[in-house]
Amino acid sequence: MSTDEHVTKDLVQTLEDGREGFARAAEKLDDSEHAAYASLFRELSAQRARFSAELRNLAGNYGDTVEAEGTLVGDLHRGWIALKDALTGSSGQAVINAVTTGENHAVSEYEKACEADVSPTLRAVIERQKSEVTAARDRVQALASSATA
Repeated sequence: MSTDEHVTKDLVQTLEDGREGFARAAEKLDDSEHAAYASLFRELSAQRARFSAELRNLAGNYGDTVEAEGTLVGDLHRGWIALKDALTGSSGQAVINAVTTGENHAVSEYEKACEADVSPTLRAVIERQKSEVTAARDRVQALASSATA
């Protein structure tokens, strides 16, 4: 497996875990004191789906096949397991805190990807996506801070 394929696969798993996590968080928050955050989480779920598709399409251009799925291992490694636990009955604040944990992990995965020796085309996509994922993480952290205030 090439470095590009390996990095792409890892990021797609991270993105798919985030897509699912944001969607579940939005559902959980719909009927909570933090219902206003649900639309942002749906927006970020859609963003992760777009990013995943973009990476998979790029990989396909080079003859690599990267599946659009997260894994249980991915969940554990990417911090979304905390979100899944929160979704089983915790408060809206716990869901927001779990999303923050997941976002910190997503940024970490992008930072690792930026350190890898990948092709210039993939690097440009990773760096652009990392910028947007970091901005999303910052938005989520601001929500977490305002929700506790």
